[in-house]
Amino acid sequence: MPYESSDRSGKMVEEPRPDRWRILGVTLAVGFMALLDVTIVNVAIPSMQTGLQTDTATIQWVVSGYALAFGLTLVAGGRLGDVYGRRALMMIGLAGFIAGSAASGLGSDARLVIAARVVQGMAAGLLTPQSSGLIQQLFRGKERGIAFGYFGTTVGVASAIGPILGGALIALFGQSDGWRYIFGINVPIGLVALIFIWRWVPGRPSPADRSGAELGAKAERHIDVVGALLLGAAVFSLLLPVVESEEGLGPWLFLLLAVPVFLVAFVRWERRQQAAGRAPLLDLTLLRGTRGFANGVLIGTLYFTGFTGVLLVVTIFLQEGMGFTPLQAGLITTPFAVGTTVMSPIAGRLVSRVGRRLTVMAIAVMMSGLIVLWIALPSSVDQFRWWVVAAPLLLAGIGGGAVISPNQTLSLAAVPPRMGGAAGAVVQTGQRIGSALGAAVLVTAYQVGHAGGPIAGLEVTLAVSLAILLVALAAAYWDFRKGN
Repeated sequence: MPYESSDRSGKMVEEPRPDRWRILGVTLAVGFMALLDVTIVNVAIPSMQTGLQTDTATIQWVVSGYALAFGLTLVAGGRLGDVYGRRALMMIGLAGFIAGSAASGLGSDARLVIAARVVQGMAAGLLTPQSSGLIQQLFRGKERGIAFGYFGTTVGVASAIGPILGGALIALFGQSDGWRYIFGINVPIGLVALIFIWRWVPGRPSPADRSGAELGAKAERHIDVVGALLLGAAVFSLLLPVVESEEGLGPWLFLLLAVPVFLVAFVRWERRQQAAGRAPLLDLTLLRGTRGFANGVLIGTLYFTGFTGVLLVVTIFLQEGMGFTPLQAGLITTPFAVGTTVMSPIAGRLVSRVGRRLTVMAIAVMMSGLIVLWIALPSSVDQFRWWVVAAPLLLAGIGGGAVISPNQTLSLAAVPPRMGGAAGAVVQTGQRIGSALGAAVLVTAYQVGHAGGPIAGLEVTLAVSLAILLVALAAAYWDFRKGN
């Protein structure tokens, strides 16, 4: 965290930590591991089905269990980091992540692997919010935008490169056991990262930094367990029907109907917490009175709903429709990761000057890439060429790289550092919900259009994606107009 020192007049001034960039580096490396495991397993499902000798529906829970547990623990993990310090939560979270990874890779039974993935997802939910919380604490002004630019690079590249790494490991170690190395590779990397977290990441903050003088010592120590359970129930009731949507909404409709009930109960409970002088899980004034926060959560959720599922569908299209291997499919989608990697840090440097206008332009560029892909698709499978997908994805990646980091910066710009972990976790929870919802909606769209062939399926997917991104563009433009 920033420290204080005296200038020549004796006045206390805030100065940045000289080691803030290396702290950022280790936290982003750990965050990359957690986010990578959301997508890297997608290409391993056939391999896991073969290795564990089970059906596709069971193996699908290896993906779904991680996503559910990840989304459920994000906000609670952010709040715990605000109170007890980033280092403690990162150490606990990374230890759990390593244990879950090892158990997943060594599991001989599908049920054991699913249970290990749930543990791994919960640990990732404790880890990930600490990155945005540390950025809030360690950086100010233009530097914060740059730091979030690197964070955006981490999110974008982890999402895009997962299928490539997964396909490469399966190709290297075989169809039957290659999936085990997808999990096992986390163990040595995580053990090394534990050492650097212990040495570099700041420990427990002072009481004033943790929660603000106005809350008092009693409130500062309070952990809102009931609030965490209510919010977790709402997220679970939304995510479970989404990840199980292939079976239809019938069996899960009662859970979807319970979402507003849990949310109303959560809001009422949080208000009671604040009225009693206790620190809530989520300070509701962030949503009502913090400029740009609520709109930023909405924009991020819509963006992830509209686009992240496109990469999954393109991977399915390339493998099932065009006959490419998992590794080849991953390589063809690599230009998206390249565009994101190049643009995210640039966007992080520009956001302090350009503001929300940058998000508007970036979403428009991303949509342009998808439109080019749609137009370039041939009328028949025989005429398909790999560059028809690769080139437009580069343009889409350039646009995507300028969405995530600027939106994160603008969403959290007015959030006090003492709330940085919980607030950042809310933004990321929206991203996880958007990713799950987008994957379900866009895969369904592909299956509906697939009746006319794989190219028709991809065309329907792109149409649905563009419709959702158009809503995100409208939300970003509205926020831009509101701030000007």
